[in-house]
Amino acid sequence: MTRPPDQIMEQLLGHDRLWLFLDYDGTLADFAATPEYIITDPEIVTLMTRLSLCACVRVAVISGRALGQLRQLLPVPHIFLAGTYGVELYTPAGELLQRAERSIIRPALEQFKPIWQQLISDRAGFFIEDKGWALALHARFAPEAEAHEVLAAACAAITELASSSEFRILQGQHFLEVGPAIAQKGRTVDYVLDRFAWPNALPVYVGDDDQDEDAFATVKAHQGVALLVAAFQRTTLADAQLASPQAARAWLNLLAERLGAKASS
Repeated sequence: MTRPPDQIMEQLLGHDRLWLFLDYDGTLADFAATPEYIITDPEIVTLMTRLSLCACVRVAVISGRALGQLRQLLPVPHIFLAGTYGVELYTPAGELLQRAERSIIRPALEQFKPIWQQLISDRAGFFIEDKGWALALHARFAPEAEAHEVLAAACAAITELASSSEFRILQGQHFLEVGPAIAQKGRTVDYVLDRFAWPNALPVYVGDDDQDEDAFATVKAHQGVALLVAAFQRTTLADAQLASPQAARAWLNLLAERLGAKASS
């Protein structure tokens, strides 16, 4: 990763069409205390609206959040919203696409949810997030040793499920999630680029975490560009780095401004 963000912007301005894929938490917005904490940010809504009004841009926000939450956070017409890493997709035309069979996914989640609830019963710092299509166990506020112990036990409880081709398990230092195998941001980018093909558009992805790295690889396989949002340098597939969500918003606002100037010239 050696290119400065302003150099990436010049590259984007050299294209007639841009497919802009954006993560939400940690990329456009700072992380909320808990995923259930939903406050619409007028600055982000204005930015997304501004980008969506650029005739040369298509915007898709791809988030691990449930689609219902994402629609509350981004009441913006003319953009794609992909919830639960893209299992559920809301299009600018108002079409709701569900890319997995809920009749298969939900019964399995209902089987494991009470097991996880029992594991964290009477323990502080843990909570379960039920996204409908996926189940996540958060331990960000738990003591480190206890978090490791509980997450390991929760993962062991779904080991049999992990071998099924229908499901995918995501693990992090303070996080465990089970959901459809198709719940991958890279696969979602592929799906959108294929189903909503826009010839000669340059795909661009802006994100901050490991799930976004999966999408970085996909975008670059399509000869696109990836930008990482992170305060510190780390190993990444991204072409450039923005230091924070605030920096990412400023960069995107400048992109919208320069695209507008280009269109009117």
